[in-house]
Amino acid sequence: MRNIYIVGIGTGNPEHLTVQAINRLNKVDVIFIPSKGTAKAELAEVRRDICQRYVTTEGVRFIDYAVPVRQTADRSYVQSVDDWHAELSATYEQLFEDHIAEGGSAAFLVWGDPSLYDSTIRIIERVVARRRVVLDYSVIPGITSIQALTASHRIPLNLVGKPVQVTTGRRLMESFPGLVETAVVMLDGEQAFSKIDDPDAYIYWGAYLGTDDEITIAGRLADVSDRILATRAEARARHGWIMDIYLLRKGRDFDD
Repeated sequence: MRNIYIVGIGTGNPEHLTVQAINRLNKVDVIFIPSKGTAKAELAEVRRDICQRYVTTEGVRFIDYAVPVRQTADRSYVQSVDDWHAELSATYEQLFEDHIAEGGSAAFLVWGDPSLYDSTIRIIERVVARRRVVLDYSVIPGITSIQALTASHRIPLNLVGKPVQVTTGRRLMESFPGLVETAVVMLDGEQAFSKIDDPDAYIYWGAYLGTDDEITIAGRLADVSDRILATRAEARARHGWIMDIYLLRKGRDFDD
């Protein structure tokens, strides 16, 4: 049986790696590094930097692999993701057969935490279900982008005694500001915050959290929305990619 470890590595700061993660990376035979093309080579370099800093065991092998491009033409969002996961599971399966001996182990370095808007767990489950490669897997948690965002802005995640919703840009308008006081928004390629017209809403936005390129903007949504849009567009053009997240809030502690 092969053993796979899905390791959360935080949002880009190598110092966010947990002791548990460091110890595990020093006990595996192989560490897989995803290559996503030149535009996202920086993400692979962060993973390599983490390994150079913390992996001290001799003999650990580092294997780069290509990530399939998600096809969106003539498909719904759900179907395009499902098809993409199927391609990725086939890629993983081949990696395991080619690079992990029976009884061996390997690790995937997952941005942030593997449980939060990441599908590595789901993809590994597909490999398990096919039974072509016999394996077991474990998950090692990491610092999430939500934690990095609230830390950078020095704010608590929730209002006192009130819930928090974690959602995507596609679903934001279904709940904020009408149903929840605090919404954390991830995977927002359309900047859904710019469509909210509420004078009492506040936004706490961040991009490249945990890295040397970190950018944060906060304020009343109506006052800073255009600034965030311009800053985001400029940063994406400069880097060729962007990872951002934001928290929207309406109301105050002890308001009831």
